[in-house]
Amino acid sequence: MQFYYGPQMPLRILDEAEFWKHQEEEHTVVIRELVSHLESNFVNALKEWEKVLGETHQHVVRYIESVTRSGSYVSAQLYQQVLQLTSFCLNQSLEFIKLCQQIKNESKAISENPTAKVVLNHIIRESEYFVGVAQALLYSEN
Repeated sequence: MQFYYGPQMPLRILDEAEFWKHQEEEHTVVIRELVSHLESNFVNALKEWEKVLGETHQHVVRYIESVTRSGSYVSAQLYQQVLQLTSFCLNQSLEFIKLCQQIKNESKAISENPTAKVVLNHIIRESEYFVGVAQALLYSEN
């Protein structure tokens, strides 16, 4: 992500969060569909994550609408709320990465499926990309 967006930066980071929360939500389905005999505890965890990530995605969409409606002026309060939401999304992605790593390391079904390992590594890298983008923004604000 480029950081030359100036006053559009809140909208830009929200666009990233919206895209990646939707991706992570879809990734929960990809994992479940790819590994048909995935252990039930992981299936249940992924279903719960799908729900939570969908809720976060919708929350981000509402903020995009708020920032868009604010026109060329984003109040300091709204900007701080965007930063707080970004921090929340970052932490959520870190927790999702932990779950994916746990599935990769502990699931017998995954250990028997080389394709699933590759896909899980890809999913982890994608979430790590968003974490990096979010950290760069948050650290530049401090």
